[in-house]
Amino acid sequence: MQLDAVAPVTFGLIAVNVIVFVIETLAGGSTSLPVALRFGAMTVRDLQRGQWWRLFTSMFVHFGFVHLICNMMSLYYLGEVLEQSMGSSIMGGSQFVLVVYICAGLLGNLLTWAVQQGQRQYNVVSAGASGAICGLLGVYVAMLMVPVLRDYMNVQGIIANVVLCLAPGMTNKSINMWAHLGGLIAGFLLGMGYFTVLFGR
Repeated sequence: MQLDAVAPVTFGLIAVNVIVFVIETLAGGSTSLPVALRFGAMTVRDLQRGQWWRLFTSMFVHFGFVHLICNMMSLYYLGEVLEQSMGSSIMGGSQFVLVVYICAGLLGNLLTWAVQQGQRQYNVVSAGASGAICGLLGVYVAMLMVPVLRDYMNVQGIIANVVLCLAPGMTNKSINMWAHLGGLIAGFLLGMGYFTVLFGR
């Protein structure tokens, strides 16, 4: 794979997340739930009130610096290589990364909404880019299914990252496992569709 010089979507998404975080901090603190909700975090109650835009905005809101920096490091690690290496005449890597990020984030939030509504967790506040980022990881999993790409992949590394994506949510109730799982599934399906078009498989 030949890498280009830049990854504009990856760095653009990081910039948007950082800018929102800085504004959150100046507006009262990124760990404040009222501030998070004001900037677009999601609850089932708000979605029931018709505030469906929170399914999108919540993927750019973070709780504290550690939450932000962990997600942005993952976004950089996964997004830059994917964006630079997946160029094609059908859909360039930049467009593909953006589509995966948005679609995976939305599916992760939709799954979160469905589960929390079923469990009557109407006021649990959800936010963060991890569902969208797990979508990028899902693309790497899809790459393992394509022989022409598999030789370039670190299988053990991808499996380890999938475990790290899902396992914390099973033991730490503050981590939204459903957003991670929904994002991972969305990224895998988008990746499989993308590679089927590219390689006829």
